[in-house]
Amino acid sequence: MITDHTAKKLLVLQNIKLGLMALALLIFDQVTKYMAVEALDGVVKPVAPFFNLVLVWNRGISFGLFQQGHGETAGVWLLVGMALVIAAVMFVWLLRTRRPAQRYAIAAVIAGALGNVIDRVQYGAVVDFLDFHALGYHWPAFNIADCCVVVGIAILMVDSLFFEPKEQNAPVTNKTE
Repeated sequence: MITDHTAKKLLVLQNIKLGLMALALLIFDQVTKYMAVEALDGVVKPVAPFFNLVLVWNRGISFGLFQQGHGETAGVWLLVGMALVIAAVMFVWLLRTRRPAQRYAIAAVIAGALGNVIDRVQYGAVVDFLDFHALGYHWPAFNIADCCVVVGIAILMVDSLFFEPKEQNAPVTNKTE
């Protein structure tokens, strides 16, 4: 039988694992962005017939939506603030849920959000460098942090749609009698 003390220890160990995973994702994101900034300025490096490495400064939000003008600081700080609020809300959710898939997914989303916040603070824009394309059409360039957010949200959606325990509904009573 698991005691209350043992359960608390297990939760602390799980939180440490989640923190290390998020930190590893954040470091991987920042290292790859550093490499992109150093190696790709003005250069397109084809990797496969459908994939290039290319440096893109994203001054908007995901996939380049709502681009800000170069040097516009108010928009940058608005996006930083929004991302930090979202990360804080996700962190509260992380602390409240005990479902493993949700916890790992939320940690990935937080890591991705913080990775892009670091870019906005450091550069005033997010470093994107992964460019997939086919038949002359290019998907907007993205980065590892974006992957963390998208995969994390996808896991949360699949988990909530297919694996979340369903609450039993109370029996319906006829109140018209």
